[in-house]
This record gives sequence, C-alpha cells and structure tokens, in this order.
Amino acid sequence: MPAAPAFRSEFLRTFVERGAYYDCSAPKDLDRLFEKERVTAYIGFDCTASSMHIGNLVQLMTLRRLQQAGHRPIVLMGGGTTKLGDPSGRDEVRKILTPEQIENNKKSMVAGISHLLKFGDGPSDAIMVDNADWLDELEYIAFLRDIGRHFSVNRMLTMESVKIRLDREQPLSFLEFNYMVCQAYDYVELYKRYGCRLQSCGSDQWGNVVSGIDLGRRVESIQLFGLSTPLITTSSGAKMGKSVSGAVWLNQNMLSVYDYWQFWRNAEDGDVGRFMRIFTDLPLAEIARLEKLEGAELNDAKKILATEATAVLHGRKAAEGASETARKTFEEGEASEDLPIKTIDRDPAQPTGKSTAALIVAAGIARSNSDARNKIKEGVTINGRPVTDPNEIVRWDSADTKTGAFLVEHGKKKKVWVKPK
Repeated sequence: MPAAPAFRSEFLRTFVERGAYYDCSAPKDLDRLFEKERVTAYIGFDCTASSMHIGNLVQLMTLRRLQQAGHRPIVLMGGGTTKLGDPSGRDEVRKILTPEQIENNKKSMVAGISHLLKFGDGPSDAIMVDNADWLDELEYIAFLRDIGRHFSVNRMLTMESVKIRLDREQPLSFLEFNYMVCQAYDYVELYKRYGCRLQSCGSDQWGNVVSGIDLGRRVESIQLFGLSTPLITTSSGAKMGKSVSGAVWLNQNMLSVYDYWQFWRNAEDGDVGRFMRIFTDLPLAEIARLEKLEGAELNDAKKILATEATAVLHGRKAAEGASETARKTFEEGEASEDLPIKTIDRDPAQPTGKSTAALIVAAGIARSNSDARNKIKEGVTINGRPVTDPNEIVRWDSADTKTGAFLVEHGKKKKVWVKPK
C-alpha cells in the first residue's frame, strides 16, 4: 500500500485517519481541489442483485464521509453497464438480466442504503443517477468513432481484469470487453452533467478509473481524479464479507438487522479498532480508547462496534433493538421473539412435521442435510431439546405455544425461529 500523503483538506485527512485510503491520482492537485470548492464525486454499482452487500460498504462509507465533509456524492447505478457485465474479478461470463430484473434490482439496492446517505436537492445531498440514461441512447458507430478511438486494445489487454481471464483461458465476451470503455465514458458524462471531478473505487478497479481520467483529458481537456480504498481482509487474512449462512447483504429483507448486528459482534479481536474507524461514525479518540480494551471489556467494545455499524446502515432505533435482543438472548437466557424468523411451507407429503435435519437447513444453520448431520454432532437444540437423530420427525403440533415456531440453536450465538405456515 502506498504511503498516504500529508493532506490539508478535511475530507482527505479524515479519509486517511479512518484507514480508508489506499491511493489517489495527483494527490496535491486533489487536495487543493477539496480545499477550494465543494467536490462532486461518484462511485458506480452494477444492478446484479436485489441488494448491495458488505463488499460494497467501504465505497458507501466513502460517499458518507464525503457528505459529512460538505461535499456532494453521486450513487451511480449501472442500469446500462449491467447489460454488459464487468469482467473484473470474475472467472466466467456474467448472466444476462432482463431490463425488468435490472430495474427491480436498482430500486431495491438504493432502498437498502436509505439510512446511510441523505438524498435530496441540497448542495451536499446525495443523488442517484442511472448510466442507462445515456448509454441506452448511444448510436454505436458514432460512439466507437468519437470515444472508442481513444482506447488502445494493446493497453486494454494488459488490464488485470482482462489479463486474468486470458491467462486462465477462460471466456471473455466482446460485450464484457466494452465494459471499461463504457465506465470511462460514464465518468466524462457525469463531469458534463454534474461537474463530477472524482471517482472512488476499490484498489482492484484502479485501471478502469485511470481510463476515465485519461478520457476526460482527451475529450474535455479537464483534470479528473481517482481515489481508491484498500481491499478489506480480516486480521486472520480471510476475505471480509462472509457470514456462517452466506453473503452479508445490506437489505433488511435479505439479512435481518439482528443477523447484521451479529456479524459485527463476531469480529475478530484484532479488527475491532480498524472496523470502527472505517464502518462507524464514532470519534477517533473514543475508538483509540476502545481498541485498547482486553478480555471481557473487549467483548463490550465489539457490541459497540456492532451497534454503531448497524446504526449507520439501518438507523439508531433498529440497531439498539438488535443490541437489546442480543442482550436478552445471551445475557438473560431468554429466547426473544425478535430473533430472526424463517417461514417454511408444510410438506403435503409429510403433513405432520419435518425431519430435524430439514428443519436445521430451513433455519439457515446448515447448507444441506449432510451439513446438518455435522452440526448435530457439534450440538443443536430445537425448542431447548438436544437433537441426536437427523431423521427424527419434529411434529408441527410441538411448536412453541406462544410463537407457533421452533427455536433452532447451534452453539451459543446462532439462534433462529423457524415457523411453519
């Protein structure tokens, strides 16, 4: 990681102090730009799923820091580029989505980050823009003539995202090969429409950003800038962003607030301070105090990390509710009704109940029946009763009388209600 320059502007100083800085183009010029004017900056997100995930969170926090410093963030949704497919970090051609799927994903993704940024018409309010607004209107031959001539195929073949696929002899469609051209064009279009001068990205996307900077210089004679963040791994070296049950989604309908809170509560000891700096709004002095704690007090710091990170995404009330649910469940031994609830259909072929293995899978504690057998060996209870036989039928009429559901527990921290409907 390059050494961070000694910035003078508030935003860039904070960005470095929060541990979010990796590199930037023309640092002195960018620093002066932040000192003299309100900067408009953007980050792009393709509409490939109905929710963003925790891998997007560093970039979203970049936009939040920009807004907190009085600058204007643009959330660029890739309604157009999603139709192409970004080859970066992928081993195979991306599945083509219908226009309806892309539109639905876009609306759902933006709704999931409504607490994280303030959208509106104010000078530093965030705006959502869709690159389909200009990419869908392009006349392809004219676009190739006016924009494509500025791109060297020789250089494009050296881009990491392209080179990896070619080295592995994996397919790279001509459609995907156009992606970096369109992303560069996005940057120039955002400059022309909104005066946008900065694009932020993860360090693995730097090549695409540089292409946009170069295109801005060639076609608009303007200096554009890039700012990158590091790829986040845990202290043990694992890639951040996976929970026991899969991806850590940002939308509440895909991952409950409680499960999101638990993800942060389960952070490794060595990550507490770093994650507080990047993913919460806690003052740096308070973080410095908390990250020095040890033993039981460090667990208290993890709870603070979980509550503050959850408040950023889901709001303070939801975060404190998740924290209270955890307190009741794990400190008072109560099976709170606020725990995650998974609903399942009754199987007509087995109308009286469901096997313990199937119930454990339905709870999201195991990925398959064979995985459920392994979890049973580690220790699983259903409504407080230890499970020993994966094939035993759990009768529907034995559900908890108050909730009509089954409390499935694995270890001390994974507790889920499963409710038949």
